[in-house]
Amino acid sequence: MTFERIGYRDGSTALTGLLARPAGKPRAAVAVFPTIMNPTPAVEAKATALAEAGYVALIGDFYGAAPADFAQAMAWAEGLRSDVSTYRNRLHAAVAALHRLEPELPLLAIGFCMGGQAVLELARDGAELGAVVSFHGLLETGSPAEPGAVKARILVCHGDADPLVPREQVVGFWQEMDCAEANWHFHAYSGVKHGFTNPNPPPGNTAVDFDPSADRQSWAAMLGLFDEVLGG
Repeated sequence: MTFERIGYRDGSTALTGLLARPAGKPRAAVAVFPTIMNPTPAVEAKATALAEAGYVALIGDFYGAAPADFAQAMAWAEGLRSDVSTYRNRLHAAVAALHRLEPELPLLAIGFCMGGQAVLELARDGAELGAVVSFHGLLETGSPAEPGAVKARILVCHGDADPLVPREQVVGFWQEMDCAEANWHFHAYSGVKHGFTNPNPPPGNTAVDFDPSADRQSWAAMLGLFDEVLGG
């Protein structure tokens, strides 16, 4: 699929989203938040799959540029996430850009790794989204959800052997969501590591591994939740 490049802004920062459209009438519009590396072939494949399933999909841009390597991506991500308000504004900018493109469509959001954390931050911040889905996302936050703030339904798809998200972080997330009175679902896959949706994990990183079963199950769970939220 050929992606359409969509320019948008977060204040003075110029950003570029990648837009995929379905062949027929779309069911909804999905903001797709990528990994810490910004759009990658694996994330682009997921946006293509969304378009094939009948959704408009816009891959958001975290930085306004492609990092040269993982070290640069880490530095940029740390800078962006150092202030929760700044981080959330960057995420809202992508959702707003998608809404401007498709103002009549219901809005949903999904994300992978850092992008999974991103959609949870949107939910915590009360974004007007029908549902958010986090795939192997980080669960910690500098600003937990307040009671009644979360409007989106939440699905977290998590590898239980993910060393970046220890068990105490998982339990803390559950407690946070309960205190916030959120409508949340949590799917954990035993023995599964971080990045389980990426069929080409970075070499030498023992925290990350592809898991075909968890990839299939989590994607099916997402589609099922979208059907339920959209009434189809």
